Amino acid sequence: MGINMSIIITAAETAVWLKERDGFLILTHRRPDGDTSGCAGALAQALREIGKTAYILNNPEITPRYLRFIEDYIAPDGYSPRYIISVDTASTELFPVNGKEYGSSISLCIDHHPSNTYYAEYTCLDESSAACGEILYNILIAMSGKVSAISAGHLYAAVSTDTGCFAFGNTTADTLRVAAELIDAGAPNKELNKLLFRTKTRSRIKIEAMINAGLEYYYDGVVDISTITRDMVEAAEADEDDLDDIAAIPGSVYGVGIGITIRELGSKDECKGSVRTTTIYNAYEIAKHFGGGGHRMAAGFSVSQPVSEIKKELLKVLEGVFS
Repeated sequence: MGINMSIIITAAETAVWLKERDGFLILTHRRPDGDTSGCAGALAQALREIGKTAYILNNPEITPRYLRFIEDYIAPDGYSPRYIISVDTASTELFPVNGKEYGSSISLCIDHHPSNTYYAEYTCLDESSAACGEILYNILIAMSGKVSAISAGHLYAAVSTDTGCFAFGNTTADTLRVAAELIDAGAPNKELNKLLFRTKTRSRIKIEAMINAGLEYYYDGVVDISTITRDMVEAAEADEDDLDDIAAIPGSVYGVGIGITIRELGSKDECKGSVRTTTIYNAYEIAKHFGGGGHRMAAGFSVSQPVSEIKKELLKVLEGVFS
């Protein structure tokens, strides 16, 4: 479905759309992060508060860190929804395995990615929002005039994780205003900040040490590339929770403008790439070369190639950036 076939609606119009309907199933994206999980939980909670039936499709890839935001809303076996909603998901290719069957029947997509493919019947998209959680906040205010403490907590997780606890360059004054409103509404920001940003397992510390030791620098240190192999993950005894936001490490080095992470997944020829940049460079343009998407300062891609081949291609792409 192209952009001309998707009806574009505002946050206020989305609120009306939701109030006029019932029987919802909410989908999150593959390898769910805090934004997609927090948005799904907040939307399900808010819809239930106004008497609607709303569930979230269980995501087989969700980790304990984010499960807490959706576990109270997981759809029971046999649930038959009337309307399918996706949150923070730019394309149907990003649905988990059990969400693929809904790819051609998405009623509403709520998203903030410029790479959105307009696959839903209705699309509420705001590329200027740092997190999809900002859009959800505006929708819930328009829908109910308030945000409950439970939804506020979910949305705080969404907004804070997609901005690196408000440290990333995508953070705006609007982002901070939304966060303040969520705290006023009862979001437990102290507990969430501790849980999401200031607690690390021993496995996480081990894998970070390996990554830092193996960073490769290019273009006088403006670019660095991190490789995370399956052997490294096994040696650190790390799981998906330990690898959350691991792509932020290369870009945290002083002087780096483009930080790239390549991670081996199920096989050594299946890899995920993550690109993080400062405002000077465009992460999306780099990821797009590999069929990926995202934002100007944070983008990603998935390819079926060994790490060595991906690096070769990346260096060719970077030649164009620095030529």
